[in-house]
Amino acid sequence: MRFNIAGQPCGIVTNIQKYTIHDGPGIRTEIFFKGCPMHCLWCSNPECISPAQELGVYPKKCVGAENCGYCLAACPLGGDSPIKFIDGELQPVKPDSRCQGCFRCAEACPSGALKLWGKEMTVPELMKIILEDRSFYLKTGGGVTLNGGEVMVQWEFAEQLLAACRSAHISTCVESALLCPTEHLERILPLTDILITDIKHMDSALHRRYTGADNTLILQNIARAAELGTRLVVRTPVVPEHNDSPDCIRAICAFLRDKVGAALVQYQLLPYKKMGTEKYDTLGQPYPMGEDYKPPEREQWEPALLELTRIAAEEFSLPAAAGSSGKLPL
Repeated sequence: MRFNIAGQPCGIVTNIQKYTIHDGPGIRTEIFFKGCPMHCLWCSNPECISPAQELGVYPKKCVGAENCGYCLAACPLGGDSPIKFIDGELQPVKPDSRCQGCFRCAEACPSGALKLWGKEMTVPELMKIILEDRSFYLKTGGGVTLNGGEVMVQWEFAEQLLAACRSAHISTCVESALLCPTEHLERILPLTDILITDIKHMDSALHRRYTGADNTLILQNIARAAELGTRLVVRTPVVPEHNDSPDCIRAICAFLRDKVGAALVQYQLLPYKKMGTEKYDTLGQPYPMGEDYKPPEREQWEPALLELTRIAAEEFSLPAAAGSSGKLPL
């Protein structure tokens, strides 16, 4: 558990999105936690991977050192500041730089060119934001969704936040890759109305190649959640040339039929979209799929996605859906 300077339990949150409709029923407030043990090639949230706070740099928003220079003045390292300008353009701060992580530069930047990825927040601070939209939750059957990154990296804080939501009679969803100790998951599940998770590939070796992690524990945790009666929404991000074959999807469907069964609310097949490249740039990191990787046009991927959805629905009798925008069959 992390504690802030005042000694209060806190989490590291990268973003809070209000009025979301894709990650759980109804209108929701979505809290994005920082930190993830996986490194999926197609990840669109690189700012959520490291559990530590990071500095994001948006050079196009910078008005220049000569016109401003507040970031340099705020840096305690003075002339040795890791903040650099080349030909007048602000440069990403390298992870191995001398940066001490005080982030005074981001606080001082008036244009938003420097952004702090990850903010310490307590349960009361988050509940204040969550409760602002209670009326929307009541009218639409919505609530709060915890997302990431990976929620289970900060599972103790997540447990406290979920308990606070329960006390306030607010519905909860958790989206997690489930690469976590099962005993931690079992602490979270009683406080979770719906668990949203992924199966990216059934082949363990390919799963490791594409995500940096084995899938054995993930599949065990999915089966355990179903055994405990948790309602699950399972997703597969269908990535061309990686897991978009009918045989790959059939293997996932067989697992869902045999190990999840009636606990499955919906199996969602999601189209791959090349997103988050700008955020990789802010961190000075290359896009893992390769800057030149171009996904197929919609005219190609949409019929293929619909065919995979048909296989799941007709061959395996699963409640399958293409995408995540449809209403959940609750």
